Amino acid sequence: MSTGEFLNVDPVEMKFPFELKKQISCSLQVSNKTESHVAFKIKTTNPKKYCVRPNTGIVLPRSTCDIVVTMQAQKELPAEMQCKDKFLLQSVIAPAGTNPKDITAEMFNKDQGKVEECKLKVVYISPCQPPSPVAEEADEGGFSPCTNTMDNSGSDVRINIAKFYANSLTAKLTEGKAAAVQQGNKIRQELDVLKRDGKKSLGVSITLVIIIGVVGLVMGYLFKIKST
Repeated sequence: MSTGEFLNVDPVEMKFPFELKKQISCSLQVSNKTESHVAFKIKTTNPKKYCVRPNTGIVLPRSTCDIVVTMQAQKELPAEMQCKDKFLLQSVIAPAGTNPKDITAEMFNKDQGKVEECKLKVVYISPCQPPSPVAEEADEGGFSPCTNTMDNSGSDVRINIAKFYANSLTAKLTEGKAAAVQQGNKIRQELDVLKRDGKKSLGVSITLVIIIGVVGLVMGYLFKIKST
C-alpha cells in the first residue's frame, strides 16, 4: 500500500497471472483520506497494452474507488517473465461538486498546485516460476495517458462466430419446418385416401350383405314352394 497525503493506493505492485492469448485484469483501490474531493488520473509507459477503467475520476471525501487494469492478450511470453511497464497515478484536490466530466489535463499541472504522484509496478505471475524483481528506473518520463477502451478484435471474432452459428441454426430450423410441413401434407393426403377407400369398402360390404340376404330369402321361398 502507498500512503499519500491525498490518497491511499493498494496495491502498488499490480500482479497479472500471465497467460498467452488471454486478457488479464487486476484491480486497485484508492481511498480518499481528506475531507475534500480528490481528482485522479492514471498514465502508463505502455498505453497500447493496457486498458484502465476508469482512467480518470473523482474520489469523494473519505470514500474509496476501485480501478480495474486490463492487459491485452499477448502472443509471446516475456523474457524471464519480467515486465518493465509502469503506471503513474496522479491526484489533486478538486473543488467541491467536481465530477469526472470536469477533469482536465490542466488540473494535474504542477504549476497549478500540489500534485501527488504514486508509481505502480507491473509483475507477471507464472505457475512455473516466481516473478523476478524489476529494478526501479531513475527515468520518470515516458508515461502516457491510459486508454479507457478495450481492443475489440477478439470480441469481434467471437461475435462473427456466434452470428455464423445462429444463421446456420436458423437455416436448419427453416429446412426442418419445411420438411415437417411437407410430411404433414403427405400424411393428410394418405389419410384422405384411406377414408375414401374405407367408405368405398363399407358401401361394397353393405351391398353384398343386402344381395346375400335377398338371395337367401328367394332361395328359402323357392324351397318352401317346392316342399309344398
